[in-house]
Amino acid sequence: MKNREAWPGVGYIEATWHADDPAASRRQRALNRGAFRFSLPAVIGDLEPRVDPALAGDADQVCADIRAFDAESASWGVPFASVLLRTESASSSQIENLTAGARAVALASLGGRTGANAVMIAANTDAMRAAVELADRISPNTIRAMHERLNGGDDPANAGRFRDQTVWVGGRSPVTATFVAPPHGQVEPAIDDLCSFARRTDLQPMVQAAIAHAQFETIHPFTDGNGRTGRALVSSILRHRGVSPRMTVPISSGLLADTGEYFAALTAYRGGHLAPIVEAFVEASRRAIENANILRSDINDLRGRILATADRRTANLMKVADLCSAEPALTAEMVADLGVPVPSVYRILDRLAENGVIRVEKPIGGVRVWTVPDLLSALDRFAERAGRRTFSSG
Repeated sequence: MKNREAWPGVGYIEATWHADDPAASRRQRALNRGAFRFSLPAVIGDLEPRVDPALAGDADQVCADIRAFDAESASWGVPFASVLLRTESASSSQIENLTAGARAVALASLGGRTGANAVMIAANTDAMRAAVELADRISPNTIRAMHERLNGGDDPANAGRFRDQTVWVGGRSPVTATFVAPPHGQVEPAIDDLCSFARRTDLQPMVQAAIAHAQFETIHPFTDGNGRTGRALVSSILRHRGVSPRMTVPISSGLLADTGEYFAALTAYRGGHLAPIVEAFVEASRRAIENANILRSDINDLRGRILATADRRTANLMKVADLCSAEPALTAEMVADLGVPVPSVYRILDRLAENGVIRVEKPIGGVRVWTVPDLLSALDRFAERAGRRTFSSG
């Protein structure tokens, strides 16, 4: 195992850009031609990250907090994992300035036409599910599978495909960009190296996840959707390392409190500085757990309200209560899939609608749809809190 006192920053490859943007003015075309530098990520698969002992202790503590949160969830009696996965996917999308209300996203997940942002956030939920499902097999293929579930972000034609072109961040060309990703020929070997690093079990898990994420964003392997895929990779690593075997802790919701700090930490990583990105993920995890506990309380209140609509807590009612506590939009088929007889499905749903616990929506593709207003409100409040440095349940 190699040891280094400092983490290696990116190297650079000199290149020249000749292409013109036909929509640009003559002055802009002149400014956006000429010399630039491709970034070249370091090979990290066998490196030993070193961080300050105090920061390493903070990383250990937040992992212990996540493990405790995850273990406690097993006794909640509420299918909370699905809700947290939704919050993580929505928060990760919000970092990319993709926002939509919980109702729009929930209906989009059932095929409703509620706006492009809602559809993309719903797709990101599928990418998160892939990250969880494939956590034990982190590889280039599983990373492509996550991206494919995301539908390629703004480039669906290249969903699940590593890029074959130059990409950059900021500016109208690589010449004026704030960051130019590696040449596309470097993507596959860099991803192979990253996966080797991500599969290791000898590293502090939060430090490993933070570095893997920053390395992924430096590689920028896709034409679009890199941020959302890279944050899904964090959940995959924490699941793989046994930090959160049941839950997807919505770390992206914690990053939302200061996205400027998060992006600055990614830049610092490329300069060879580990502390900022690890600090960002440690603090984001703390905020995420606090916010998730408030959400948990809101959902427990909702479940109690559902169960109070009947004199007896039958097995069928309990199944519907669990579904309504996890899925903000549902169909009769989703209830029946839980083993509830069809006559009971409609009887229970009609009673919940009469009590205002669920709301009838317009059919989607000819299928009846209901939403759960209290769950939608709880998810929207979670999103509102996510943008704050501190928050309370009030």
